[in-house]
Amino acid sequence: MPREYTLHTAAHAAPRIDYKAELNEQQYAAVTAPPGQTLVIAGAGSGKTRTLTYRVAWLLDNGVLPDQILLLTFTNKAAREMLERVTSLVPLDTQRLWSGTFHSIGNKLLRWNAERLGYRKGFSIMDREDQKDLMETVISSSGIDTAGFRFPKAEVIGDIFSMADNTCMRLEEIILTRYPYFEKIADQIIRIRKLYQDKKVETNCMDFDDLLSQSLRLLKENEDLQERYRSQFEFVLVDEYQDTNSLQCQFIEMLTGRDGNLMVVGDDAQSIYSWRGADVKNILEFHDYWPRATVHKIEVNYRSVPEVLELANASIANNRAQIRKNLLPARPLKGQLPALVPLDNGSAQASFIAQRILELQDEGVELNEIAVLYRAHFHSMEIQMELTNRGIPFQITSGLRFFEQAHVKDVAAFMKFAVNRRDEVSFMRMVKLIPGIGGASATKVWNEWLKTEASQSEVMTGKFSDLLIPMSVPKKARETWDQFAYTLDELIVDGKVATPPEMIRSIYDGVYEEYMKSKFKNAEQRQQDLEQLSNYSVRFTDPLEFLSQLSLLSGVDTDNKPDQQAQDRDAVTLTTAHQAKGLEWHTVFAVWMADGMFPHARAIEESDAGLEEERRLFYVTVTRAKDELYLTYPLINHQARDGDILMKPSRFITEVPMELMEKWNVRSGW
Repeated sequence: MPREYTLHTAAHAAPRIDYKAELNEQQYAAVTAPPGQTLVIAGAGSGKTRTLTYRVAWLLDNGVLPDQILLLTFTNKAAREMLERVTSLVPLDTQRLWSGTFHSIGNKLLRWNAERLGYRKGFSIMDREDQKDLMETVISSSGIDTAGFRFPKAEVIGDIFSMADNTCMRLEEIILTRYPYFEKIADQIIRIRKLYQDKKVETNCMDFDDLLSQSLRLLKENEDLQERYRSQFEFVLVDEYQDTNSLQCQFIEMLTGRDGNLMVVGDDAQSIYSWRGADVKNILEFHDYWPRATVHKIEVNYRSVPEVLELANASIANNRAQIRKNLLPARPLKGQLPALVPLDNGSAQASFIAQRILELQDEGVELNEIAVLYRAHFHSMEIQMELTNRGIPFQITSGLRFFEQAHVKDVAAFMKFAVNRRDEVSFMRMVKLIPGIGGASATKVWNEWLKTEASQSEVMTGKFSDLLIPMSVPKKARETWDQFAYTLDELIVDGKVATPPEMIRSIYDGVYEEYMKSKFKNAEQRQQDLEQLSNYSVRFTDPLEFLSQLSLLSGVDTDNKPDQQAQDRDAVTLTTAHQAKGLEWHTVFAVWMADGMFPHARAIEESDAGLEEERRLFYVTVTRAKDELYLTYPLINHQARDGDILMKPSRFITEVPMELMEKWNVRSGW
């Protein structure tokens, strides 16, 4: 029987933070909670991030070492902001603190231990487009006849696999419950998944979901690693726990054990991502799984006027599945009642919103403090047109993210292949940039490359320009091919890879500038993008670290919210209610508040659980408003096929007392 021995840390100076003065009573109780399992229910606008940040500071102040703390978040931005706040509070080196998204922490574990799963060092991380390309390769070589039935595209199959991974459900069950129209080809989809998994190992690549699912597998299959990380992470903290899925919950349990020190912070009333695999039961049933857990509620809202909070409380009270709470206003001054504004039609709704925005601007409200929120993107069409006609600047939070743009991904493909010479997806993307090389030619070149010694060796020897001269390259492509090979030579010199900035410059000057000018009409703008990418890469010395970060930023963990920098511009924000979560504005217009629109018709038809999630989404929408809230809907919805349809106000409006709102009667005038 081993002897138990406790290692004590060096004595610390008295904490410089007056926690009682800095926090309210509820926050203080959560921050100073004793070790064990703790559930913190943090209502909207109640200082969730502040509570979590001060909890980390409290642990550090009480002698817990930074590398004994694991802070799991859903976005890189959240992790970065919390770490910066902790650094400003506690005079310690917090760089050793483990802080990041689930996927970035999983990536760390795999970088050190992937060989135990059959992968090699330097594996590539595929983003969505890389995954699609590899999936298409697998499908085309599977021998499955995709012509006789409308076979799902690679992206759709990728989504099916992702849902199975994140919900920890059998693939057959996912197809049956979420994709029943593919039931007749379920066996073929299952076969493709096996081929796809084998192909990822063969090409030494992982997709975004693998970063978590393979990390979980790593810990489950290796008790020594499980024990090592459990002993290292004395305290595990999880942000936005209401958004976790089954895979993430298992990952948390594997790192903490049933007796570990775990604190999760979240709000069941803001769980709105079931379509992405999130399960509200994880937070609602937390105490069932962790019976010794203490529960803290943080209910003081620092954002909204009392009238907005009264409406939010009254609405969410209609949900049966919830942890009861009541938002309390920290702002003592009374504001104005939320306005209920029925309009004649969609055009009148847009006119009202535009006119009221101009009036608010005259009253001194900045345009970037105004938002129009909607349930679905098409709800914004008429509003966009009206704002344009009136010269009101606005920003819409749709479009490709920076790291998902084609020219950025092209440059990254060169870098990925340089560090992982078995990365078929990156190789194929590279060579297809060469005029005269298509899919068939690229496959032939790849097969010839696999026969070379350099493709199999751990360290690159010789030069690409000496090796990459296959006879399968068409004659018209030879000249460009030579320059392509010389460019690759510059990425690895004497067996060592160049730094990320050096790589980007070599790729751009060697082959990409000419290609970009002939391919894109906005080449100058794309050139500026690549310059910005190069500037970003300066902070990295290791290309693997840089490429990992690129993939993480372009994956599902990236901020699904409007760009914060864009909010600094003088423009109205148009966004969906889902994307608005975590943000706030002086004035919010919640539009198309009609049954069938918000809540969505599908949620009304399906189940009570679906309707309750829609109500949570309404709760999120309402609590984005700090001072003024307008709930608008058209009385008539004109449709080309069905003509004029009479609209009813959303049940989320009719189910709350009318005295909580002020009805506006809007008439046309000269």
